[in-house]
Amino acid sequence: MTSVLERFRGVPRGQLLRYLVVGGWNTLFGYGVFAGLTWALTGRVPYAYMVAAVLSSIIAITMAYVGYKAFVFKTRGNYLREYLRFYVVYGASTLLSLALLPVFVFIVTPLLPQPVYAPYVAQALVMPIVVLSSFFGHQRFSFRT
Repeated sequence: MTSVLERFRGVPRGQLLRYLVVGGWNTLFGYGVFAGLTWALTGRVPYAYMVAAVLSSIIAITMAYVGYKAFVFKTRGNYLREYLRFYVVYGASTLLSLALLPVFVFIVTPLLPQPVYAPYVAQALVMPIVVLSSFFGHQRFSFRT
Protein backbone atom coordinates (compact mmCIF):
# COMPACT_ATOMS: atom_id res chain seq x y z
CA MET A 1 0.00 0.00 0.00
CA THR A 2 1.40 3.39 -0.94
CA SER A 3 1.84 6.05 1.67
CA VAL A 4 -0.04 9.33 1.57
CA LEU A 5 3.18 11.24 0.81
CA GLU A 6 4.00 8.98 -2.16
CA ARG A 7 0.64 9.80 -3.70
CA PHE A 8 1.53 13.50 -3.82
CA ARG A 9 4.76 13.01 -5.82
CA GLY A 10 3.03 13.25 -9.22
CA VAL A 11 0.95 16.31 -8.33
CA PRO A 12 1.80 19.38 -10.45
CA ARG A 13 3.53 22.17 -8.53
CA GLY A 14 1.07 24.47 -6.83
CA GLN A 15 -1.96 22.33 -7.63
CA LEU A 16 -2.34 20.94 -4.14
CA LEU A 17 -1.90 24.41 -2.61
CA ARG A 18 -4.58 25.82 -4.94
CA TYR A 19 -6.78 22.85 -4.09
CA LEU A 20 -6.40 23.54 -0.37
CA VAL A 21 -7.10 27.27 -0.81
CA VAL A 22 -10.24 26.66 -2.89
CA GLY A 23 -11.17 23.76 -0.61
CA GLY A 24 -10.67 25.96 2.45
CA TRP A 25 -12.96 28.62 1.03
CA ASN A 26 -15.51 26.01 0.02
CA THR A 27 -15.28 24.34 3.42
CA LEU A 28 -16.07 27.65 5.13
CA PHE A 29 -18.84 28.35 2.64
CA GLY A 30 -20.31 24.86 2.93
CA TYR A 31 -20.07 24.87 6.70
CA GLY A 32 -21.76 28.27 6.82
CA VAL A 33 -24.61 27.01 4.66
CA PHE A 34 -24.85 23.86 6.83
CA ALA A 35 -24.90 25.89 10.05
CA GLY A 36 -27.46 28.35 8.69
CA LEU A 37 -29.74 25.60 7.45
CA THR A 38 -29.37 23.61 10.67
CA TRP A 39 -30.30 26.69 12.66
CA ALA A 40 -33.25 27.50 10.35
CA LEU A 41 -34.60 23.93 10.26
CA THR A 42 -34.12 22.93 13.91
CA GLY A 43 -37.53 22.53 15.52
CA ARG A 44 -39.22 22.54 12.12
CA VAL A 45 -38.13 19.17 10.72
CA PRO A 46 -36.89 16.02 12.41
CA TYR A 47 -33.11 15.48 12.27
CA ALA A 48 -32.65 18.98 10.93
CA TYR A 49 -28.88 18.59 10.81
CA MET A 50 -29.17 15.66 8.38
CA VAL A 51 -31.52 17.60 6.08
CA ALA A 52 -29.14 20.56 6.31
CA ALA A 53 -26.19 18.30 5.49
CA VAL A 54 -27.84 17.06 2.29
CA LEU A 55 -28.98 20.50 1.11
CA SER A 56 -25.71 22.23 1.96
CA SER A 57 -23.77 19.48 0.19
CA ILE A 58 -25.62 20.12 -3.07
CA ILE A 59 -24.93 23.85 -2.85
CA ALA A 60 -21.30 23.44 -1.75
CA ILE A 61 -20.53 20.81 -4.40
CA THR A 62 -21.65 23.17 -7.15
CA MET A 63 -19.58 26.02 -5.69
CA ALA A 64 -16.57 23.73 -5.35
CA TYR A 65 -16.86 22.55 -8.96
CA VAL A 66 -16.59 26.11 -10.25
CA GLY A 67 -13.57 26.86 -8.06
CA TYR A 68 -11.72 23.65 -8.82
CA LYS A 69 -12.36 23.85 -12.55
CA ALA A 70 -11.31 27.48 -12.85
CA PHE A 71 -8.45 27.75 -10.35
CA VAL A 72 -7.07 24.31 -9.52
CA PHE A 73 -7.26 21.87 -12.41
CA LYS A 74 -7.76 24.60 -15.06
CA THR A 75 -9.49 22.41 -17.62
CA ARG A 76 -11.36 23.73 -20.62
CA GLY A 77 -14.70 22.57 -21.94
CA ASN A 78 -16.29 19.29 -20.89
CA TYR A 79 -18.47 21.15 -18.37
CA LEU A 80 -21.31 18.66 -18.10
CA ARG A 81 -19.09 15.57 -18.17
CA GLU A 82 -16.74 17.00 -15.54
CA TYR A 83 -19.63 18.21 -13.40
CA LEU A 84 -21.19 14.74 -13.44
CA ARG A 85 -17.83 13.15 -12.62
CA PHE A 86 -17.36 15.73 -9.90
CA TYR A 87 -20.68 14.70 -8.40
CA VAL A 88 -19.61 11.04 -8.47
CA VAL A 89 -16.47 11.86 -6.47
CA TYR A 90 -18.20 14.25 -4.08
CA GLY A 91 -21.22 11.98 -3.95
CA ALA A 92 -19.06 9.20 -2.57
CA SER A 93 -17.42 11.63 -0.14
CA THR A 94 -20.82 13.00 0.85
CA LEU A 95 -22.16 9.51 1.50
CA LEU A 96 -19.14 8.91 3.72
CA SER A 97 -19.82 12.22 5.46
CA LEU A 98 -23.51 11.40 5.95
CA ALA A 99 -22.58 8.01 7.39
CA LEU A 100 -20.01 9.51 9.77
CA LEU A 101 -22.05 12.53 10.89
CA PRO A 102 -24.49 10.69 13.20
CA VAL A 103 -21.61 8.65 14.63
CA PHE A 104 -19.63 11.80 15.40
CA VAL A 105 -22.76 13.48 16.83
CA PHE A 106 -23.19 10.47 19.13
CA ILE A 107 -19.53 10.61 20.17
CA VAL A 108 -19.24 14.35 20.80
CA THR A 109 -22.64 14.94 22.44
CA PRO A 110 -21.59 13.76 25.93
CA LEU A 111 -18.33 15.71 25.65
CA LEU A 112 -20.00 19.10 25.17
CA PRO A 113 -21.45 21.34 27.87
CA GLN A 114 -24.47 21.97 25.61
CA PRO A 115 -25.50 19.00 23.44
CA VAL A 116 -27.28 21.32 21.01
CA TYR A 117 -23.84 22.11 19.55
CA ALA A 118 -23.02 18.48 18.75
CA PRO A 119 -24.05 18.59 15.04
CA TYR A 120 -21.89 21.68 14.47
CA VAL A 121 -18.83 20.16 16.11
CA ALA A 122 -19.39 16.79 14.43
CA GLN A 123 -19.66 18.35 10.97
CA ALA A 124 -16.48 20.36 11.58
CA LEU A 125 -14.68 17.09 12.41
CA VAL A 126 -16.07 15.23 9.38
CA MET A 127 -15.29 17.93 6.80
CA PRO A 128 -11.48 17.44 6.65
CA ILE A 129 -12.04 13.76 5.87
CA VAL A 130 -14.11 14.76 2.84
CA VAL A 131 -11.54 17.33 1.64
CA LEU A 132 -8.62 14.92 1.82
CA SER A 133 -10.45 11.95 0.36
CA SER A 134 -11.75 13.88 -2.63
CA PHE A 135 -8.51 15.46 -3.93
CA PHE A 136 -7.30 12.39 -5.77
CA GLY A 137 -10.75 11.57 -7.05
CA HIS A 138 -10.99 15.01 -8.61
CA GLN A 139 -7.46 14.94 -9.94
CA ARG A 140 -7.65 11.45 -11.41
CA PHE A 141 -11.32 11.24 -12.38
CA SER A 142 -13.34 14.48 -12.34
CA PHE A 143 -10.81 16.65 -14.17
CA ARG A 144 -8.80 13.94 -15.92
CA THR A 145 -7.54 15.29 -19.22
